[in-house]
Amino acid sequence: MSLQMTKAEREAFLADVHVGVLSIPEPGRGPLAVPIWYAYEPGGDVRIVTARGSRKGRLLAAAPRVSLCAQTESAPYRYASIEGPVVHVGPADRARDVAPLARRYLGPELGAQYLEATASEAGEEILVRIRPERWLTVDYRKQFGGG
Repeated sequence: MSLQMTKAEREAFLADVHVGVLSIPEPGRGPLAVPIWYAYEPGGDVRIVTARGSRKGRLLAAAPRVSLCAQTESAPYRYASIEGPVVHVGPADRARDVAPLARRYLGPELGAQYLEATASEAGEEILVRIRPERWLTVDYRKQFGGG
């Protein structure tokens, strides 16, 4: 029995709300692995927003490829890991890029509070798009049931 997700299953899983762990190569060190908010729509690119001058932002601006892993936090566990090229790094728009992520992860009320608290960062954020090329997935519900 295969525990791999089908294409439709993996894309739907990645499109759900999960905190992702982004891994970015860093010369002379192991990869930087950090938790992130992300957005994904089936068939599209993974989109993240980060501060331009942060370690993560500087590494992403130079990274040819990265990996992202999203998982469930309770059994039976599921995860989807993607690897692919960074296809865009550019200025983030607060209304188009940051606000939807804040609402996605925090809900309308806390999302609005987050946006207000981070308003001084406007103009210092970058939008990064990653094209999923390779997928690694596991869905233990296929073996143990549940879900």
